[in-house]
Amino acid sequence: MTLDEIIKELDLTILTSGEELRQITPTHGYVSDLLSCVMTGAGKGSIWVTLQSHVNIVAVAALLELTAIIITEGATPDEATITKANHEGVLILATPKRSFEIVGRLWEFGLRAAN
Repeated sequence: MTLDEIIKELDLTILTSGEELRQITPTHGYVSDLLSCVMTGAGKGSIWVTLQSHVNIVAVAALLELTAIIITEGATPDEATITKANHEGVLILATPKRSFEIVGRLWEFGLRAAN
């Protein structure tokens, strides 16, 4: 599934500018609110699901070359985080839905954890 299709299916809000979403196919998924766990567990090209919305998520996503961050449960990043994400080319998406629901749907779409 392309990122564009995932965004539509999950009714996600796009918070940052991004590339052509129809041409991006995420390779894996990862869920954690601990940055250290994401650093060791998320693979390149993954979608990261988290409650975190502070500026440090951008640095982690950029370093790991993640496809996107989905911020769940209505958490909202501040303008500094959005600005940094746009500068680094990190796509941030948001939803009021719970992390558990989003991860379950991503699993249904065929995304699995990186090995």
